[in-house]
Amino acid sequence: MASDSLALARETLDPSLEATEPPEARGLRRDDVRLLVSDLEHDAVAHAHFRDLPEWLHAGDVLVVNTSGTLNAAVPARLPSGTERVVHLSTALPGGFWTLEVREPSSVGTRLSREPLSGSVLELPAGGRATVLAPYPHVGRSAHASRLWLASLELPEPVRAYLDRVGSPIRYGYVPRAWPNAMYQTVFAIEAGSAEMPSAGRPFTAELVTRLVARGVQVAPLLLHTGVASLEDHELPYEEWYRVPEEMAALVNAAGRSGRRVIAVGTTVVRALETVTDARGHTAAGQGWTTLVITRDRPLRAVTGLITGFHEPKATHLAILDASSPAAVHPSAAELNSAAPTPSHAIGVTYGTSSETCI
Repeated sequence: MASDSLALARETLDPSLEATEPPEARGLRRDDVRLLVSDLEHDAVAHAHFRDLPEWLHAGDVLVVNTSGTLNAAVPARLPSGTERVVHLSTALPGGFWTLEVREPSSVGTRLSREPLSGSVLELPAGGRATVLAPYPHVGRSAHASRLWLASLELPEPVRAYLDRVGSPIRYGYVPRAWPNAMYQTVFAIEAGSAEMPSAGRPFTAELVTRLVARGVQVAPLLLHTGVASLEDHELPYEEWYRVPEEMAALVNAAGRSGRRVIAVGTTVVRALETVTDARGHTAAGQGWTTLVITRDRPLRAVTGLITGFHEPKATHLAILDASSPAAVHPSAAELNSAAPTPSHAIGVTYGTSSETCI
């Protein structure tokens, strides 16, 4: 985790290390997954387990976490032709609209469907309907194909209750088997609303959080509801809804004044926290929609450390963190691959960076 080193090496990782199941399926605890720590001060990478995290945190450090819970956002659907599809609900928009993704079922997970759908009405289970209105974002033509769509939903009950009853967690080809929703919740989740799990928080357990608090680490919650992460075209992330409480902003500001570290658990936290931090480094409470993408032209202002998972070289998560530092502090592909037999991605290993001023 580092203030100026938040991007992973853009090298090819061994596909066999992708996480196909949660660690619990292998008889492990959540915090038994591997942890790589980039030490900026000594230009080194340390291998550890996530349960060892307290060794790199100090009293007074502020650990900022996302309390968003994961929806059962994948719903079976049928096109007017009767062709089966799977709808991934992405983001709830003002006015009762949603952005959604339409995907084709496959033998393992789903694959993106790129057919033009404007004006189509998709049949959903239990009498539900999704009317596809236009491509999202709209770029002047409604007739072309799109990855995301603006849609209105007609459901027999409130969205959350409906998804709990007929939906399932979104999963992709690297996870061949379905897992219950509980496997896609972090220990911090208290308010459902994310299309996909804020996965950087998954390795935390209640026991580990207790150990961190006993060490004097402060845990500060915020909320950002994530949209779908399947940006196959490597486009920048879309707007997401966030809420930063006043008490959390005060903790971050106090840490900055006292020279303590502010460590973001995941890129969702980076996005929300940096949205409400001004050019002087002052963080304010706030809520609303963020389109922020961290770049070299808009560097980090509040975050001085990051805990994140391994992701593909062009993943959305890395687009948010495109302000990189010298490559020497990044683990190479060989170092990442050496984390075997623990796999990578959303339910696998975790990466962090460490130095005297940032973890």
